[in-house]
Amino acid sequence: MPLTPEEPQIHESAQGPRAMPAAGRPAPTPRPVPGPRTAASPRPGRPGPGPARPTPPAPRPHTAGGQPAPRPENRSGESRNTPQIQLIPAPLDGALDAAEEAVDLLLENGRTPGDILVLTTGEQHPWAAHELSFGETSYWAQQDARDDVFFADASAVDRASARPVVVVAVNGGDDTATARALPAAMSRADTLLIVCGDPKRINAVLGTSL
Repeated sequence: MPLTPEEPQIHESAQGPRAMPAAGRPAPTPRPVPGPRTAASPRPGRPGPGPARPTPPAPRPHTAGGQPAPRPENRSGESRNTPQIQLIPAPLDGALDAAEEAVDLLLENGRTPGDILVLTTGEQHPWAAHELSFGETSYWAQQDARDDVFFADASAVDRASARPVVVVAVNGGDDTATARALPAAMSRADTLLIVCGDPKRINAVLGTSL
């Protein structure tokens, strides 16, 4: 699907180590657990800025306290706008890395970490697995705080709050689960949905071409 001028372009780049978790919390998997993400401090190991990229969709305004500004109530009965959709080709075992690259690029282009929700259809992101080890209450509280990028399993998308950008890593799971996850992810994306995975499989599951 061709990119529109408003959509960020995603480029492959070298993978580097991610930020380590808070002191005293050993990561449960070989992949390091990310810490707070900011636009000023992308994942270490990324190369320097490349050519100028198109400006991404404008981030949702925030109040002085850092919380997203309330959305105007829709009193006309009209449905909300359909988000833009971008497909990033990636093999099954590279979908999560592609999603992380997409997040880094979004942050570099001005998105705030709280604007972004990342869903995985297969193995959970290490951050989610790590935080869930401390209990679901504290894990989901971090979503409500909206201080950082939030990672969740696609099977729990019904508990996820809408955010301006949703990134889906199709990194496993059967076709039935993926077919449920993608429309649900679209319903959580206010402006942009990025899907990372095998284009043939994704299009076959959806019965359409992204």
